[in-house]
Amino acid sequence: MGRMQNGLASGRGVLVGVVAVLVLATRICGAVEPIAIGPYVQNVTPESAVVCWATVTQESKLTGPDGKRMVRKYQHHELLLPRLRPNTTYEYDILGDGSPEGTGKFTTFPEEIVPFRFVAFGDTRSRHDVHAKLVERITAEEPRLVINTGDLVSDGRSISDWESFFAVNRELMRDIPYYPALGNHENDSPHYYDFFHLPGNERYYTFSVGDALFLFLDTEGPYYDTPVFLEGASRDAFWAGQNRRYMEVQKAWARRMLELQGDAGFVFVIMHKPLYTAKKSRVMDTARRRVFWDDMFERYGVQVVLCGHDHHYHHAVNKGTHHVISGGGGAPLYDTDAPQPETVRAVKVEHYIRIDIGLEKAALAAIDINGNIIEEFTVTKRR
Repeated sequence: MGRMQNGLASGRGVLVGVVAVLVLATRICGAVEPIAIGPYVQNVTPESAVVCWATVTQESKLTGPDGKRMVRKYQHHELLLPRLRPNTTYEYDILGDGSPEGTGKFTTFPEEIVPFRFVAFGDTRSRHDVHAKLVERITAEEPRLVINTGDLVSDGRSISDWESFFAVNRELMRDIPYYPALGNHENDSPHYYDFFHLPGNERYYTFSVGDALFLFLDTEGPYYDTPVFLEGASRDAFWAGQNRRYMEVQKAWARRMLELQGDAGFVFVIMHKPLYTAKKSRVMDTARRRVFWDDMFERYGVQVVLCGHDHHYHHAVNKGTHHVISGGGGAPLYDTDAPQPETVRAVKVEHYIRIDIGLEKAALAAIDINGNIIEEFTVTKRR
């Protein structure tokens, strides 16, 4: 898939805001192409936003043991919308004809400190009926943004998996910015970077909304298909070399971001693989991960670490930092067969996390697929 970026120019697409009318370019090679995926909103700030969509450039028929299917090649398009006003709702129409296929809306992030809501969930890679039901409930929450804790799809290298993902999320993502963390099932695929327009280097990144800082980390590393794996070297040997260096650079960056944003009232770290687990077969992995990250999150006053990877709900607390696994987004559920001393609650259930940021406290609620409250707790604003 290729990526094409479009700027503001005279054309058919229209963005209508409370305070301004902007004109967007949507013509490609002189003609408006049908939208195959999207449109959807990305990388919202107080002054800007990006609207993305994809068009089909080639279709091929593949015949195999499982029958015939179409394989599509996509061109990805991005419209960067600058010079917007903070905390303002805009409507966009990338086709310029008012048809629902090309319309949506978004609200820029506030510069001032105001209450807002966001939602987090993850491991949406399979059981699309479960994923779709959770998306329906999340959409009804009317969040300012949505976070996915990783493993968006079963195989990031499979374009058909991404087609299913965007079909499920079509109505949610056309209006609400969506921020993912890299999971192991993304396989560091180019499709991930083509489809998403994220801050920074897109592997690990940060942004703020009002008084809340969001810090996304990459627990996977960028080397899945390098010869060291293809030749059968052990993961431990690889971790000690090239991938270890990548993680050390990322760790230094994360520490620097936490230092620079020391006055943030609320800090949320998002990473796919957790530091605490209630799954017996992964207890040792989390222990090794804690050794690498040491007590950095507690030392810098991070209130909440949101993770995925384990397909259940798990809430642990260590030195005032809440470690929450939200991995019940559609992937087959895991038993909670090894609660740890830090465990507060562990439930095998499909769910999402609703977070309401207030002026002095943030209220978190884990909500199951039927709308029932699993657990609620609050964190206090940092001083």
